[in-house]
Amino acid sequence: MTTTASSHLMPVFARVNLAFERGEGAWLVATNGERYLDFTSGVAVNALGHAHPHLVAAVQAQAAKLWHMSNLFKSPDGEKVAARLCENSFADEVFFANSGAEAMECAIKVTRKYHAAKGHPERFRIITFEGAFHGRTLATLAAGGQEKYLDGFGPKVEGFDQVPLGDIEAVKKAIGPQTAGILIEPLQGEGGVREPAHSFFRALRELCDDKGLLLIFDEVQTGMGRTGELFAYKRLGVEPDVMALAKALGGGFPIGACLATREAASGMTAGSHGSTFGGNPLAIAAATAVLDVMLAPGFFDHVKRASLILKQKLASVIDRYPNVLREVRGEGLLIGLQAAVPSPDLIVALREEKLLTVGAGENVVRLLPPLIVTEAEIEEAVGRVEKACARLAKDLPAAPGKKAAS
Repeated sequence: MTTTASSHLMPVFARVNLAFERGEGAWLVATNGERYLDFTSGVAVNALGHAHPHLVAAVQAQAAKLWHMSNLFKSPDGEKVAARLCENSFADEVFFANSGAEAMECAIKVTRKYHAAKGHPERFRIITFEGAFHGRTLATLAAGGQEKYLDGFGPKVEGFDQVPLGDIEAVKKAIGPQTAGILIEPLQGEGGVREPAHSFFRALRELCDDKGLLLIFDEVQTGMGRTGELFAYKRLGVEPDVMALAKALGGGFPIGACLATREAASGMTAGSHGSTFGGNPLAIAAATAVLDVMLAPGFFDHVKRASLILKQKLASVIDRYPNVLREVRGEGLLIGLQAAVPSPDLIVALREEKLLTVGAGENVVRLLPPLIVTEAEIEEAVGRVEKACARLAKDLPAAPGKKAAS
């Protein structure tokens, strides 16, 4: 990681000394002309790869007509995207924002306002889970609860009670007269690609129904096809009351959305929330194009096939290099490789093989290829993983009871 003393960018990112000038599909071309296989997808953002022709055409066409208009006026195209999201989900209403953190802020406000509108403003607390990541605003940092992100920013925003992931008894104990809802990721991304049993989500739904709480899903990373369904909750057999989306919704163009049932959103009246840029015409054009592609017949079948192939091939690499890799985690094309070596070392080794990946908790490296990745590109990526493992393994003792590949 490097920083440049002469840069005028605030040094909040530990940026790699690598820059790109263009991309196509699953590939990026660096400023020095070298080609990289992109298995970060902008951290699950470029779900349709780089320079997808349908997205490019949609944004170019909209840019020639109207870039921005105030939310003081109607948004016919925004209405259409909201309707498509609702038709394909549990939701009845949508608020458009600019990012995942903004979508989560809206979800938190929806939850609190729901109870206030019902005459219970004291019900504002939300139960969250260890290892979660919900954004970088002060409220979403408090919801995530990770000290490394909270350090130095003053008192933590009040109203979040964190419990161990998957511990239903801890959830029950945390519920009190001030509890408003339960917030969870269907599959933790940054937390280490961790997913509790489906029965845990069913138990959460039952608790919320019994106690009059709202169930909130953070699908900023898992939503829009990443786990093999349009939304990850569809895999669980459990519907939330509120859901946050972003990342892949615009295929690379910034847009977020908070979806809710009409009942859950009943407190959100005129003036209760807003956004200058939320639902911007360019962002809506991008989201329209993404939905066109993702809702076409066979799209999610391809994601599921690609996932199966990738996980099977990675499992065979783990068998050969148990002193470098421990296990494969995840669903769809949100894949985690838990490393036996320090995960930053593995990320560097993969990047030296021209394969881009991203870290996560629990010493995990995430593989987040675009959802349009081909079988040949998966084969190429796994070959690069194997080469990186071979180089790392040279300096390591063999795993106990196994002989590392040579």
